Amino acid sequence: MARPVFLLACAIVLLASSFASADIVEHSFHVQNLTIERLCHTQVINAVNGSLPGPKIRVREGDTLVVHVFNKSPYNLTIHWHGIFQLLSGWADGPEYATQCPILPGNSYTYRFNITRQEGTLWWHAHVQWLRATVYGALIIHPRKGHSYPYPKPYKQFPILLGEWWDANVIDVENQGLVSGAAPNISNAFTINGQPGDLYPCSSNDTHKIKVIQGKTYLLRIINAALNNELFFKIANHKMTVVAIDASYTTPYLTDVVVIAPGQTTDVLLTADQPPAAYYMAAHPYASAAGVLFDNTTTTGIIVYDGATSLTPKMPVLPAFNDTPTAHKFYSNLTGLVRGPHWAPVPLNVDEHMFITEGLGLAACGGNATCAGPLGQRLAASMNNKSFEFPTKLSMLQAFFNDVSGIYTLDFPDQPPVVFDYTNTSNNLNQAIIMTNKSTSVKKLKFNATVEIVLQNTALVGTENHPIHLHGFNFYVLAQGFGNYDSVNDPKKFNLVNPQKRNTIGVPVGGWAVIRFRANNPGVWLMHCHLDVHLPWGLATAFVVENGPTLETTLPPPPPDLPQC
Repeated sequence: MARPVFLLACAIVLLASSFASADIVEHSFHVQNLTIERLCHTQVINAVNGSLPGPKIRVREGDTLVVHVFNKSPYNLTIHWHGIFQLLSGWADGPEYATQCPILPGNSYTYRFNITRQEGTLWWHAHVQWLRATVYGALIIHPRKGHSYPYPKPYKQFPILLGEWWDANVIDVENQGLVSGAAPNISNAFTINGQPGDLYPCSSNDTHKIKVIQGKTYLLRIINAALNNELFFKIANHKMTVVAIDASYTTPYLTDVVVIAPGQTTDVLLTADQPPAAYYMAAHPYASAAGVLFDNTTTTGIIVYDGATSLTPKMPVLPAFNDTPTAHKFYSNLTGLVRGPHWAPVPLNVDEHMFITEGLGLAACGGNATCAGPLGQRLAASMNNKSFEFPTKLSMLQAFFNDVSGIYTLDFPDQPPVVFDYTNTSNNLNQAIIMTNKSTSVKKLKFNATVEIVLQNTALVGTENHPIHLHGFNFYVLAQGFGNYDSVNDPKKFNLVNPQKRNTIGVPVGGWAVIRFRANNPGVWLMHCHLDVHLPWGLATAFVVENGPTLETTLPPPPPDLPQC
């Protein structure tokens, strides 16, 4: 009996140690109007605690995060904790009308959730209309006390939040586009940590700067918080080593350029191995859609070496805006760190196979009106020709928990309703297949089912790299490529050994990607394009994951202060 008693005692000590190493981290977010100057203009924005970006949250794996959100803005509000699993805390996920009704102006709500089996860089942002243009910030998850990173410890760490700026009220910009049926106005600038940088008017004095010491290695936590643009990021005369993406560790990957889609994060090690001087870090769009107007400007920050004699920064040569080969090389060369913390083998037995077409189409303008979209119709986006429309009477998660009918339908198809030559540009504006209809159509999944999805880009209104974000889960990226997915030959390319893990995948322009995940978290989880111009157009669906067989795998009741519709 001595050995079992000893083992039990050890287990109790380890469990107690685990709890002892976890903290409750508490923040208050006051979201309200803020008047700031950018690009020689004075603009009123919505911001958290009077700053752009908003507060940086630091936690450790295992901690409980509590954030009290006070909505003092004139708009409805929710906060999404982008990439957090929300294991059995789906009520805190945040997307409006998916997991909660909005926090009305003058009201408040407290988000509370545990950080479980995640380390690295994530972020938080508003999930109502275009408010996340200015309501966003970093969420950094350190290892538990006593644990270390699976790479050399950096001398210092710096968050690099890439954003997008309009000389206008972003809600008005979005609404004008929705009314017209055409694309909304493009942005006026990009930003690094809220500042446009030297290349824009009235911006040089506030350009974001980082001071480094020659020979030291630094960790840059890069976050793409831009609304509608993937970005190329470079640092003059320096290379970077990618060590994590979307809070998942990677096999170290040396590169001179980072490509990052809206919603994605990339952690890189930067060694200050150049002569003491000033060097620009710069970002501009990866614009994959041919013939589409985009913001072609460049944002900059400055890395300044200690002891630099010249403070005139050197400028990197960024890739061409449409450099798809460079983007694809970066995205497809990343692999997971198999022996790293929180790695789990790829599930090999698939329960649910789905083939989902995604891209732009058209919806009827309505009545006898003529809209400003192609063919006089309204731009719409869809998955498997279902253009998603959020409910307004009740959130989908509330409907799931209380078994309320009429809020969503369980008829999202596993296959596209029409099979066609998906990426053939001759199908551009093909009126026989381009129209779609609005619906709140979702897919129901058994608890713990393994789901494999082929995401297939379409060319109905041009092709584009679409960043698809899945709430509530990480997924393995098994393969990606161009053209139409080949169900016979492309599975031979699957990486089932060390694929990258992400929560947001840039589906290649005119191409496809295959992802796989285990539905081990009951609740309602959105899957949508993280270009904010496309979400209100309907490029989304949701997964309703059933409760598991035990109390520990069953979604608990909602918090008593959950906002009501």
